[in-house]
Amino acid sequence: MSSPAPYVPLPRWVDVGVLPAINLCMALIASGLIVLLVGENPFEAVRWLLIGAFGYEEALGYTLYYTTNFIFTGLAVAVAFHAGLFNIGGEGQAYIGGLGVGVAFLALDSILPGWLLIPIGIVAAGLFGAAWAFIPAWLQAYRGSHIVITTIMFNFIASALMVYLLVNILIMPGQMSPETRPFAEAALLPQMHEVLGWFGIEVARSPLNLSLILALAASVGVWAFLWRTPWGYEIRAAGHNPNAAIYAGIRTRRLIVATMCISGMLAGLVAVNEVMGVQHRLILNFTAGNGFAGIAVALMGRNHPVGIILASFLFGVLYQGGAELAFELPRISREMTTAIQGLIILFSGALAYMMRGTLERAWRWLALRFGAVAASAEGDGHG
Repeated sequence: MSSPAPYVPLPRWVDVGVLPAINLCMALIASGLIVLLVGENPFEAVRWLLIGAFGYEEALGYTLYYTTNFIFTGLAVAVAFHAGLFNIGGEGQAYIGGLGVGVAFLALDSILPGWLLIPIGIVAAGLFGAAWAFIPAWLQAYRGSHIVITTIMFNFIASALMVYLLVNILIMPGQMSPETRPFAEAALLPQMHEVLGWFGIEVARSPLNLSLILALAASVGVWAFLWRTPWGYEIRAAGHNPNAAIYAGIRTRRLIVATMCISGMLAGLVAVNEVMGVQHRLILNFTAGNGFAGIAVALMGRNHPVGIILASFLFGVLYQGGAELAFELPRISREMTTAIQGLIILFSGALAYMMRGTLERAWRWLALRFGAVAASAEGDGHG
């Protein structure tokens, strides 16, 4: 009897790079078939999608503006995931982060200079987001309440709370729209076209602002924290095997609470982009579903900051390019572009490992074949 083929593990670069790329291609093929069924040319649709995302200066600015929100929420989901927690509450945590910015600026923007207001706004967004994640985390750690259920519930509570506050307390006197007064100009986060203009670089006006730099810095910080610190090691250890982590002396209850607070803080930073950088006031529904999109971003990015940045950029392209696509090709509605995003989420999330078995068999065949050839060539050389 022939011995079974030896096990050849799939390299990490194939798992985190090649496999997501295959899933993305499958999603795009499925999307192309849908476009074909409604009577449009898939290649023409792709052309308009790319023009909408990159074809002019404003388009690139909008694409990166959307990307910024997805980086924050994707990182929030990823940090919790590494501890074995599934944070569905990024939407509510981002919303309450905006409340933190609004309360801080309404109280202080008339008495403090901008160089103090902007850091205070960033800290307030993170702290309020962390505080909103603390209660579900405590319930999970000390009362056994499932984090998925409690974070979903807290999304609805956050929405109801914001409606009440903006309609009854924080609303600007004399207006019907539920929003606060505009913040003082000193409290506004500089736009990217303004910053580049300081260095003599002229670009078109867009919502893109300095929060993109904060998002990239947060990505580096999350990478360093999770893979280069003892606390990050404890988080990943608890996520892989909670019982072993307890046996090793890791206080998993405190770890759950701390990790969820970090996750909520990252989600809360969405308010820096939206409230401080774009809206310049606190309004209803400024999160626009970014907290939920962060789940797909984290899944597609394999919960690694580099993958999250790439997945966020892809979703930014889809959001911005999808608007142009719906405008130029009337048969492709905005709802259809949302369906395309859903297909990418499906193949990158629920079906993420559908092709893994095939890829493992192909890699094993290549490794054994070329390993045998290399060993034969080495033997011939010594002979």
